[in-house]
Amino acid sequence: MPGVVVVGQVARDLVLVVDRVPEEGGSADVRERRELLGGKGANQAVACRRLGAAVELLGVVGADRAGEDVLAQAAADGIGVAGVLRREGVPTALLVDVVGPPGVRRLLEDVAPGALLTPEDVRARAGLLRDADAVLVQLQQPGPAVVEALAAAGGALVVADGAPADARTRRRVLDAADAVRADGSEAEALVGWAPRGVPETVRAAQELLEEGPRVVALAAGETDVVAWAGGHVVLPHLGEEPVDPTGAGDAFVAALAVALLRGEDPATAAWWAAAAAAQVVGTPGGRPHLDPDRLRETVRRHRGA
Repeated sequence: MPGVVVVGQVARDLVLVVDRVPEEGGSADVRERRELLGGKGANQAVACRRLGAAVELLGVVGADRAGEDVLAQAAADGIGVAGVLRREGVPTALLVDVVGPPGVRRLLEDVAPGALLTPEDVRARAGLLRDADAVLVQLQQPGPAVVEALAAAGGALVVADGAPADARTRRRVLDAADAVRADGSEAEALVGWAPRGVPETVRAAQELLEEGPRVVALAAGETDVVAWAGGHVVLPHLGEEPVDPTGAGDAFVAALAVALLRGEDPATAAWWAAAAAAQVVGTPGGRPHLDPDRLRETVRRHRGA
């Protein structure tokens, strides 16, 4: 399988499952506790690996014990970590995911500025990007680092996820990316106006296609719209009632990228993405436990319905 480089956040995830999320001043017993490799970049890297791709991470962790632990977990997952910088004096990012009743969660993020990529970090690892078959770029990283990653990606399939930091970054993303994806809160920054409902989201995706990408995926409430030249599909959220939505978007992006890299048409890639997201939301935490056979069965069942 061709190689994927994921440019983005590498963090330690602390997942706390409670029967109820307490009100201000209240407390709740923790029913389940999990400590995981996390962050958007790592989540997407794990998902790509589970779907059969060879994967390298490009990100930042601290020169601390938490950084050692998350890199060891990534390596155990079969992910290359030569592109991950260990920064002295910076704590590894910590994400606390408090999961209450099904579908209810609170996410607390402790991400120091030094845990984000700089243009110099990206330039120092440009060889990874030049040699990749696909590059996944999280737009939550600073704009200059994103621009540097896009420039270094060469002829790779480029998939950008999130909201661009500024107008210059937005322009570079739309010029360079083969596919872009944004959730409901990010779409306005990517589109330039706030789509409401499915028809407006379809129109927004079609407008973005005219600016450069060949595939655009935008969330629209309880559905996702994926559009390409000459067509689009509106995807329901598949699966059972979600336990925790954390990581669903990351699995969506990873599956979309891997399917496109394998030469699938955009409609098929879109269904792969929806099925991958459905697998992730069934368990607490954003770590994807993807089963390719189950994913294919989900696609077959729902696409044929």
